[in-house]
Amino acid sequence: MAKEIQTPDWYEGEIPATSYRSLFKWGAPKEYKHPKDSLVKLMKSTLNLTEDDLAAPKNLGLETITIDQPVRLDSSHIQALAALVGEENVTSDTYTRVKAAYGQGMIDILRLREKRIEHLPDVVVHPRNKEDVRAIVAYCHQHRIPLYVVGGRSSVTRGYEAVKGGVSLDMTTHMNKIISLNETNQTVTVQPGIFGPAFESQLNNAVQTLGAERAYTCGHFPQSFEYSTVGGWVAAKGAGQNSTYYGKIEDLVFSQKYVTPAGTLTTPAYPRCATGPDMDQIMIGSEAAFGVLVEVTLKIFRYRPENRKYFSYMFKNWQDAQAAARQIMQAESGYPSVFRISDPEETDIAMHLYHVAGTAADTALNLLGYQPGERCLMLGYTDGDKAFSKTLNRKIRQICRSYGTFNFSPFGVTKMWEHSRFKDPYMRDDLGDFGVITDTLECAVTWESMPKVHAQVREVIKARPNTICMTHISHAYPQGANLYFIYITPNKGLQDYLELEYSILTAIQQSGAAVSHHHGVGKFLAPWLPGMVGETHMNVLKSLKTHFDPHNIMNPGGTLALDMSPQQAAMRWGLEEKE
Repeated sequence: MAKEIQTPDWYEGEIPATSYRSLFKWGAPKEYKHPKDSLVKLMKSTLNLTEDDLAAPKNLGLETITIDQPVRLDSSHIQALAALVGEENVTSDTYTRVKAAYGQGMIDILRLREKRIEHLPDVVVHPRNKEDVRAIVAYCHQHRIPLYVVGGRSSVTRGYEAVKGGVSLDMTTHMNKIISLNETNQTVTVQPGIFGPAFESQLNNAVQTLGAERAYTCGHFPQSFEYSTVGGWVAAKGAGQNSTYYGKIEDLVFSQKYVTPAGTLTTPAYPRCATGPDMDQIMIGSEAAFGVLVEVTLKIFRYRPENRKYFSYMFKNWQDAQAAARQIMQAESGYPSVFRISDPEETDIAMHLYHVAGTAADTALNLLGYQPGERCLMLGYTDGDKAFSKTLNRKIRQICRSYGTFNFSPFGVTKMWEHSRFKDPYMRDDLGDFGVITDTLECAVTWESMPKVHAQVREVIKARPNTICMTHISHAYPQGANLYFIYITPNKGLQDYLELEYSILTAIQQSGAAVSHHHGVGKFLAPWLPGMVGETHMNVLKSLKTHFDPHNIMNPGGTLALDMSPQQAAMRWGLEEKE
C-alpha cells in the first residue's frame, strides 16, 4: 500500500546560474514560500490530485539553456552600438537575450518549462545615461532596428517580448538612481531602472541617505515591488497595494522625460494646469511604444508607519461586503490605505492560510452564522496623520458594524497578510513543479457592474473541472473597484492554458469590465483593447504612434494593439501549432 504523502518534496536545491529555472523562478534564488499543508489538502480534493501526482516534482527546469538562437542583426550595427555605449555594455549571449525577452507571466513560465525559446532580441544594450539613450534611439530610428525596453522583468502581459528581434535596452544596470529630492514641492526625481526596495528604502531613510529633514514614502507597493522598477510602474500604468490611499501610478507622476524617435519630450512640472490634453497621461501606460522613459518625477508622502491602524472584519455574505466597501469609499471620510475584500471561496482558503480553519474561533463563527462558502473577509489599514488615521479607522468600524460583521481584528490576519504580502508568488513555482497552474487576472469595474462581472467570470473559470477560483477587491474608489481573480488548476499544457486564459479575458470584456486595471496591455491583452476602447480611440493611439515613431521601431509586435499580426487579432497567437 502506497504511503500517503502529507507534504510534497518542495525543491530548495541549487539553481544553476544559466538554467531555465533561474529565469522562471520568482524572486530571490534561495527564498521560498511553500503552500501550507492545509492548502495542499484542499488542492488534492478540489483538483483531484493523486498521491502519484505529488510523489515527485515533474519538471524543475534545472537544465542549462543551450538552445542556439543566432544573432541576425548585422555585425556592423553591433559594433556601432558598442561604440556608442562601450563594448562592455553590449551583450549577445543567448541567456542574456532570453532574460531580456521573457517576463513573469504564466505564458512565459510555461514556455520556459517546455523549453520553448522564441522572440529574442539580437543584443541587449545597457545605457549609462539619457545621452546614451538618445544616441541609441537615433541610431535605431535611422537604421530601422526594432527597439525594446526592459526593467525588472515582472511583466505578465508579454510587455517587452522582442517579437521583431533587434535591440533591448536594459535600464537597470546603470540608470537606477535617485536624481534629486525636492522637499519644498514634496517630489522626487528618479531614473527608470531603480528597483522598488532601493527606491523606498532611500525615501524611508531620507534623513540619512538624501540629507532630508524627514522620512518619506512613495506609497507604491505592487506585489512585484521587490522585483519591479519605477519605469515599469509608469510604463504599465501600475497600482500598488496601498493605492486606495496613495493613488495609482498615474496619480503619482508629476512630470516625465522621454526620448522618442521624434525627439525628446519633457512634460511640465505643475500640480495642475489648463493647457490642453495632459501629455503625462498620454505617455503613462504607453509601454515604450512611443519612446523611452529616462526620468520621472513622482509625488511623495510623509512616512509615518507609527500612525497605522489595522482592521479586519468578517461579513456573512458577499453582497454585504460589497455594500460596506462602497459605503466606506463614498462616505467622504477619507480612504484606507490597504483595502481588500475576499469573496467566499477566497475567504475559505484564507481561513486555512491564517490558521483559523478548524479552531475554536472557526466553530464560534459558524455558530454565529458566518458560514463557510458564504462569509467574506475584509482586511486593511489606514495611513496618514495620527488623528486622521484614528478617525477613519473608527468610521470603518462603524460602517462594518452596521452590517452585522464579526470584528476579526484581534486575530491579527492583516498583519499576517502584510508580513507575507510580497511572498505569495513564490508558491507558484512549487505548484508548477507538481503540474499545477496558478494564475491571476484583474479588471476594473463599477460598483453597479461588480456583481455581474464577478458572477460571469467565475462561471467561466468554474466550468473547468477541478479548478479553484478566488476573487478579491484589491483597489477601491468611490465609483468602483478592481476585481482580482486567482485560479488554480491542473496544468494540461501551454495550448490548453492559452485557451482557458482567452476564454476568461473574453468573459471579462463581455461582462462589461476593463480587461486590465494595473497590469498593462502588452502584447498579450492587445486583442481585447480595440473592443474595449473603440475605433476612434484606437485611431488616436495610432496617430500618436505615427508621430512619435514613424518607422515603428519602438516595441513593435502588437503592443497596445498598434500592429497586431492576424494571429494575435484573432486571439490565436501561440495556438498555431495546434491547427
